[in-house]
Amino acid sequence: MQRRTLLQLGLGATAVLAIAGGSLALLKPGLAHGRMTPAARSVFHAVARAVLDGSLPADAARRDAALTSHLARLDETIAGFPPPVQSELSQLLALLATTPGRAALAGLSTDWPDADVPELQAALQSMRTSSLALRQQAYQALRDLTNAAYYADPATWSLLGYAGPRDI
Repeated sequence: MQRRTLLQLGLGATAVLAIAGGSLALLKPGLAHGRMTPAARSVFHAVARAVLDGSLPADAARRDAALTSHLARLDETIAGFPPPVQSELSQLLALLATTPGRAALAGLSTDWPDADVPELQAALQSMRTSSLALRQQAYQALRDLTNAAYYADPATWSLLGYAGPRDI
């Protein structure tokens, strides 16, 4: 395959994903009134299980409580974003919440809640190392939002050995 053909194929795939994402977001957005829809919460819950693996409590009940608290903080964070950022995030989450979008963008054949942590981590790793900028940007958004919302909670600081900010 020639380089020009490969570039055209990549641009065409990006355009199709963008159009599909925009269309899906109109039908079933990832955010409603600045808050995550149940489908978006499912995506972020799975991403958090993968990204925060090793930082979450080992006990299942405490882990579930930590993830529930994390999703609430994430919802509050997203609600504070400007409308254009919310719109883009809504499109991304709407696309990832669908089977074709999840398969094309994340390379994950298993539904988000049904995937185990190694499957989720492999999917995120494939997004991170993809040659398509769209997949890399989606990965970075998911990872950065997950980490920021989780580690903003002072209750998680002790896991890192961080005592918190010092008084000046």
